[in-house]
Parts: sequence; structure tokens; C-alpha cells
Amino acid sequence: MTATRVLVLNSGSSSLKYQLLDMRDSTGAGGRLAVGLVERIGETTSRLKHTPLATGGESRERTGPIADHEAALQAVAEELAKDGLGLDSPELAAIGHRVVHGGQSFTEPTVVDETVLAEIERLIPVAPLHNPANLTGIRTAQALRPDLPQVAVFDTAFHTTMPESAARYAIDVATADEYRIRRYGFHGTSHAYVSRETARLLGRAPEDVNVIVLHLGNGASASAVRGGRCVDTSMGLTPLEGLVMGTRSGDLDPAVIFHLTRVGGMSTDEIDTLLNKKSGLIGLCGDNDMREIRRRIDEGGADAPAARLAFDIYIHRLKKYIGAYYAVLGRVDAIAFTAGVGENAAPVREAAVAGLEGLGVAVDGALNAVRSQEARLISPTGSRVAVAVVPTDEELEIATQTYALVVRDN
Repeated sequence: MTATRVLVLNSGSSSLKYQLLDMRDSTGAGGRLAVGLVERIGETTSRLKHTPLATGGESRERTGPIADHEAALQAVAEELAKDGLGLDSPELAAIGHRVVHGGQSFTEPTVVDETVLAEIERLIPVAPLHNPANLTGIRTAQALRPDLPQVAVFDTAFHTTMPESAARYAIDVATADEYRIRRYGFHGTSHAYVSRETARLLGRAPEDVNVIVLHLGNGASASAVRGGRCVDTSMGLTPLEGLVMGTRSGDLDPAVIFHLTRVGGMSTDEIDTLLNKKSGLIGLCGDNDMREIRRRIDEGGADAPAARLAFDIYIHRLKKYIGAYYAVLGRVDAIAFTAGVGENAAPVREAAVAGLEGLGVAVDGALNAVRSQEARLISPTGSRVAVAVVPTDEELEIATQTYALVVRDN
């Protein structure tokens, strides 16, 4: 029997997202056997929600203390076993792990060994919130199934094709090299998947298409993709740089930090918290949910002006990046919106391209208003630049890369 299943794990500091996919049908939902989430790991109010898609069964929930990631993965294994999808199955080919930061060391999916684990650990200073949790997930899975290939798929890998002119910051080279300061970019699995799916939607090969990908969720990033390869992206050394996000500031003058230190008397940790957790949309208007911001704008009232200003700042930054990446690419075949806001917020899509008709960019109002889970074009027929909505599928991308590596190595 050929093993064709891949378990995808996305480990957070107190959560574990998972999907089990059968790669004989790697087109999407048909190959998705089970999905789930364990949250509040380490608390007395831990919760596991499991949905067995293979059997068409109802979602199941269990609550109560789940002490750590090992206990969480064991609970996941028990739920999968109830559906005949146990992790001891000979059909399980590998476990794929999302790892946020791979630095310059990892440019493609990699089978995990001790050397790989050591390098992921070495990168913790540039990804202190994510890499420790990713390591925990890998080590937990190794303990449960030491015989299986564990594959790390890195958020940063897709962006390693950027030229040095895009990846380097204009600071002293020796200092930058010593402290590994450069633009790494994030959301790479999403940008890889969406750029490729956009080409498919256009009926063209990825290597023939130039795409601006706008991954707009609570975290947000843009990328310029030329012929299937990233040539620029908005996030940098960390996920703080770039677009206005739910709670992150995105771009700002670095001297703001010096000013807050010298004049405001704020500590490094206080500034870190301000820029990462109390800025962006929530800092501007008190809400980081675009749906709530639009509701406030549409209903008017006393809190509408702050919501409107936050929305306008968000759109202004987004439009600047579209224009910049249009210039970087020279020729743009498509602009693709994805992730929670990009897929669902029609007003954001409309506003982001408004006024860009001279560049061949426009949306059709009726098409843009349609809500769908399918990839689709929302630009007028015959537009020079296609505008698309392409739902991202990072788990499928991780599974696809994991399975391709395992099959190739065997």
C-alpha cells in the first residue's frame, strides 16, 4: 500500500491547528479528511474542535485541561482514530509542519533532523513568538511517530528568491550580516499558493504570469511575483513592516522609536507591545475587525469618523504598495486578494484599486459584491490587468510541498 496521507500541523504558543489530507486528491476539499483546532493549551479551559470530513460526520468538541502540546497531539490522535484515521495508519506518509522563520538557511521544504532543529532554534531571536512553538510541535510529533518523515515548510522560503537589492536594508553591511538583518518576508506559503492559483485561474503557466498578491488578514502582506518567483515583499526582518494590519503599525519612521524612548520614556518592551499589539487598525479606531469598522462607517454616528480615518489609512498604504509593486514588476497580469479581509471585504477591494484605471486596474461592482468560496475574477471583461479573489489554502500548500519532498526522496 502506498502511503498518501499527510498530517499538517501549525503549532502556536498555546494552540495547535491541524489537517489530515489524502494527496491522491490534492485539489482541495476532496482530499481533506479531517480538520481541527486545539486552543488554550496549558489552561484548565482547553478546547479541541474536530471535524471528520472523510465520513461527513458532525464536528466534535471536547473541553478540559490539556497540559501541553504533547497532550494536545495525543488528543488529536485519539479523535482521528475514532474516524478510522489514526496516526498509526500505514497510509500516513509524513507530517508537515509550518515553521515561520527559516532565515536564509532554508529555501525549500526540508526533512527535519537534529541539524535542522538546531538551525530553527538559532533563529529564535528573529522569531521569538513563533519558532519556539513551531519547534515544540515538531518535537512532539517526532516523539509520537519517530518513524515518519517530519517536514518543515517555512513561511520565509518563498521569499528567498528576492534579489539582494530588495532583500537588503541600507545599513552598514557588516552590522547587518552580524545580526542577520535583512528582509525575510512572511506568509510565504500563502503567497506561493495564491500566485500559482491565480495563474491557473487565468489559464496560464505560473512562469508566464506577473502577480501582485495581497494577503489581507489580521496580519497583512503584499508580494510582487514575477514568473512564479517572489521579487519583493512588504514584511521584513519581522512581520511588523509593511501594510497597516489589525494590531501592527506596518511602516513607520524608525526615529519614532528613538523619540518614544527619549521623550516618552518608554522601554523597549513597551514600544514592542505598542507597535505589535496596540497599533494598526486597533490603535487608530479601537477595532481590528474590518467588518466592525465597515459597520461603524456605514451606520454613521459619533464613532464613524475614527473608523473612516482608520479605513482610509489602511487603503492608502495598500494602494501605495500596489503602485510600488506595479513599478517593480513592470508588467502586471493580475492582482490577487486573499485571506480573511481580502477574500470577504468587497469595500476594501474596491477602494484599493479605485483611481488605478489608468494602469488598467479596475473592479466590476457586481462581480466584486458576489460572496463565494471559489477563486474568481472580479475585473471587467477585457481588462488589461485581471483582479482576482483567490481563497488561500496554506494547509494544502504545506501538504503538497511535504508530499512532493517525501515522494521525491523515496
